[in-house]
Amino acid sequence: MTTVAAPLAGTVVALADVPDPVFSAQMVGSGVAIRPSTRTGRVDVVAPVEGRLLKLHHHAFVVLTDDKKGVLVHVGIDTVQMKGDGFELVATEGATVAAGDVVVRYSPDAVVAAGYDDVCPVVLMDSAADSVDASRVGRDVVPGDTVFEI
Repeated sequence: MTTVAAPLAGTVVALADVPDPVFSAQMVGSGVAIRPSTRTGRVDVVAPVEGRLLKLHHHAFVVLTDDKKGVLVHVGIDTVQMKGDGFELVATEGATVAAGDVVVRYSPDAVVAAGYDDVCPVVLMDSAADSVDASRVGRDVVPGDTVFEI
């Protein structure tokens, strides 16, 4: 089993509670989301698993594990509309990362000020709905804490 760790500090919430139909209906895959505990300053978003950065955008990234499982971290909802404002890429697409390596740094207050929801889905891509154990919903986590296993 591979542990999928929290990419940032906050409270674990169910995907069903994410205000985006693609995530709440688990069209991308099963997982959880994290409501950030910090809304000021700069926040590091870290790789939740070891692997290769398959895709890297300011607002989202996918880490592909050695056993070819993609884990998506999406920083906020509809934040693609921010066109990178308030976000800084720390890693590079194609790079190998360890769990806990900083991938993106962002300003949560910029997300909220722009009118977007700051909840961050963490999804096992292409997995069946409800296939990830969401028993940690409601718990507070810090980077590195387990949010689910694959």
